[in-house]
Amino acid sequence: MTKQRVALYLQDAHPIRDGMRFAQAAEAAGFEAVWQAESRLVREATIPLAAFGAATEHIKLGSGVVSMWVRNPAFLAATFSTLDDLAPGRVILGIGAWWDPLAAAVGVARDKPLRAMREIVTTVRALLANETVTFDGEFVHLDGVELDYVHQERRAKEVPIVIGATGMQMMKLAGEIADGALLNYLVSPAYNETAIDALADGAAKVGRSVDDIDRPQLVVCSMDDDREAALDAARLLVTQYLGQQPHIMKASGVSTDLLDEISHVLTWPATHDEVVAASKLVPDSVVQLITASGTPDECRAKVAEYVKAGCTCPVLYPLGADVEGMIDAFRGWEL
Repeated sequence: MTKQRVALYLQDAHPIRDGMRFAQAAEAAGFEAVWQAESRLVREATIPLAAFGAATEHIKLGSGVVSMWVRNPAFLAATFSTLDDLAPGRVILGIGAWWDPLAAAVGVARDKPLRAMREIVTTVRALLANETVTFDGEFVHLDGVELDYVHQERRAKEVPIVIGATGMQMMKLAGEIADGALLNYLVSPAYNETAIDALADGAAKVGRSVDDIDRPQLVVCSMDDDREAALDAARLLVTQYLGQQPHIMKASGVSTDLLDEISHVLTWPATHDEVVAASKLVPDSVVQLITASGTPDECRAKVAEYVKAGCTCPVLYPLGADVEGMIDAFRGWEL
């Protein structure tokens, strides 16, 4: 058996100062990274990451994931260069194409996301490598731009770029141009087989192997000694995603009939009462298919399924109140 890489994922369920404490606990437990979400209009990623970086010494700091549409590539590079100033060699730029209906609600059309992602990753990487960049694309326009250091040392910043992908075309692009792909949560382990095939296809286009592409994966982890309480906690999150992000659910083979039933109950944004009502339609089998929920042994066993299906580093999204208990349950985890 060998020690398994593992990481922590935080959204907005806890005050940032609690997140700082969780990052310290994860570091002490040997976790590789702490990732901060930026999926909704609640908490942007880079401010919490700076707080986590200031409170820790060596754990990596990943954005999971920033939207590629809302920051100019030059400013995006400057932002992650600044994080690297705080935590040299520890920063991971996780970037994604965001999602509707949220994007549409704020005026983002998300046209041609593959082309936009290619242009943004290409130029951000060049800027972080201390290059002067001129680029006239469809989405990115830079004219002799560089990171304009004044007082600090001018150096390349070692910031891996990881694309948060769900669809197979974006997965192929990640295999071609990124350092890694952050695989989504609320998918089944079987989904990984298709995703990794797509990554391999993209990697082969540029003479790489899929083994050259890191494959961290978000995994919902609802842990409780009371198995039913753990399943019920996960059921609420699953229900929300069934209604709001059905593309993720379809990727895991959740039935269209169930998705249709949920959509009749949930509006967007859903109220808590609507989520609770719709959750009564979601069977345990669906919860167990796409989350690691139950007792500590059950959670570890389910997370191991994702690893066996090709995930290189599970990024655990704790749903229970005892975040540090979940961290301890994966301390020194071996497979």
